[in-house]
Amino acid sequence: MRILLTGAAGFIGSAVRTTLREAGHEVVGLDAFIPQAHSTGATAGGCVAEGDVRDADELARLLPGVDVVCHQAAMVGAGATAADLPLFAAHNDLGTATLLAAMAEARVGKLVLASSMVVYGDGSYLCPEHDRQAATVRDLEALRAGSFDVGCPRCGTPMTWRLVEEDAPLTPRSGYAASKVAQEHYCAAWARQTGARAVALRYHNVYGPGMPADTPYSGVAALFRSALEHGNPPRVFEDGGQMRDFVHVDDVAAANLLAVEAVTSMAPGSQAPYNVCSGVAISVAEVAGLVGRGVVGPPPEPVVTGEFRPGDVRHIVASPDKARRELGFAARVPPSTGLPRFSREPLRQKALPTIR
Repeated sequence: MRILLTGAAGFIGSAVRTTLREAGHEVVGLDAFIPQAHSTGATAGGCVAEGDVRDADELARLLPGVDVVCHQAAMVGAGATAADLPLFAAHNDLGTATLLAAMAEARVGKLVLASSMVVYGDGSYLCPEHDRQAATVRDLEALRAGSFDVGCPRCGTPMTWRLVEEDAPLTPRSGYAASKVAQEHYCAAWARQTGARAVALRYHNVYGPGMPADTPYSGVAALFRSALEHGNPPRVFEDGGQMRDFVHVDDVAAANLLAVEAVTSMAPGSQAPYNVCSGVAISVAEVAGLVGRGVVGPPPEPVVTGEFRPGDVRHIVASPDKARRELGFAARVPPSTGLPRFSREPLRQKALPTIR
């Protein structure tokens, strides 16, 4: 198949590009090379055109003959301030809407969207007295006092986390998360209106070779690694007990390949979301320790700081069952081996000149 891959020079996009090409697909790469994502560069390798998904003329040039669009391009970040909102709206919302309109015009009706676990907000919880309950935003005074657990909204008892399935409510907690929800809604509306087909892959915490350092795209694993490389202990927020799922970029690329092949057989007018995760729950403190395990010599012990960021979620761990059942996807790299190996893998280098 001929596949248009947006964000093709990024951390995840580069891995997806390699996997698609190795599977025999023809890949047309497009990347805007925005400074926030490429300040330390991404190796384009002379096969990625420089262009913006908000440029309808550029899309009209690239889309003819394309069978599937794999949409990885996005502005990423925690969205801690209101000043970030226009960037997320411009790149993620408008970019996706422009791409979908161009696809409709070019009669390209199959899409794989890079979504995110952030669409869920906080995870799923169980109260010992009131069964399954939705998490509310944690109280700032409780966080300042070092109380990080999520309390039952009915009785206040600390709740235990549960695996999040794809039919969970979407409750974004940041500007970035709101833009990812919007992308999914745009894609669902486009599919219904045009009889097209879409898959939304909800990535969990992605790490691996080629990951950028010291940018909003870095992620906590890269930040821990950077600290260790400078001889400093990783700084772990809250009490380190936040539960997450860390998935290797090679597994994410494999999920995209399966989704590209599966979207062609979906019912017209449908969209299907899938968690892309390792299926292994791990605490942030454990992540710091595993990254340190791969460092030559005795690493500094992680420092649990008690610091917090308002709006951060406490636990978010996904169920891998639907992706395994319907896509045939199962992660092959467990965090126990992938994270120590990551501490020795190359990070992103300076970008090469791109095709204009």
